[in-house]
Amino acid sequence: MKLIEISNLGRTYRKGKINIPALQKIDLEIEEGQFVSIVGKSGSGKSTLLNLIGGLDRATDGTILFEGNDLLKMSRSELANHRKKSVGMIFQSFNLIQSRNALENVDLALTFGGVARSKRKALATELLRKVGLGDRTTHLPDELSGGETQRVAIARALANNPKVLLADEPTGNLDSETSEEIMELLIDLNKKKHITIIMVSHDQETAGQVSDLVVKLKDGRIYEMIKKEEAR
Repeated sequence: MKLIEISNLGRTYRKGKINIPALQKIDLEIEEGQFVSIVGKSGSGKSTLLNLIGGLDRATDGTILFEGNDLLKMSRSELANHRKKSVGMIFQSFNLIQSRNALENVDLALTFGGVARSKRKALATELLRKVGLGDRTTHLPDELSGGETQRVAIARALANNPKVLLADEPTGNLDSETSEEIMELLIDLNKKKHITIIMVSHDQETAGQVSDLVVKLKDGRIYEMIKKEEAR
């Protein structure tokens, strides 16, 4: 089943009197339950594409159909609801609130999602347990390792049962061993929980190993797509 259908997508930024194209003529279909990696060098348009799918930015041209609904035609409030209910975001820099412990960071995401206060603590605790942090719920971000901090961020991204996880270089600030642990967690969420994952990465080798589809970008355009049987 198609979850996302992208057609002729473009994003152009204005700098002074100059138009700078970040994405051009992107055509892409993503099936529900797929693990998709978007790879390319810095400046190729990877994060821009992820942000457009997540409703954090709005395209200049084309369409993005998410379960048949065109993100480009949505109002601000509809896009906010899309971000809240349909997507979970995982960032390279974690983006946790430093003054709140692990449980409180996840609880806050549940609050924004409209979960009743009486249910939030139990749900946040269970989410942290699922990512292997059942014994670290009261720790602040600076009391956690890089891998643990990213696990909190993943638990937070899962808080409102998103249709898709958008991961922007989720292992970019981690050492190789910890990176492998985080990738194993993402693979587990994809294969066992059937959560669609779209991951931006510089690491084409890892992307090829874990993904059902690898999308290669260069200068804002897709120049190659490799399906699972070809990528592994």
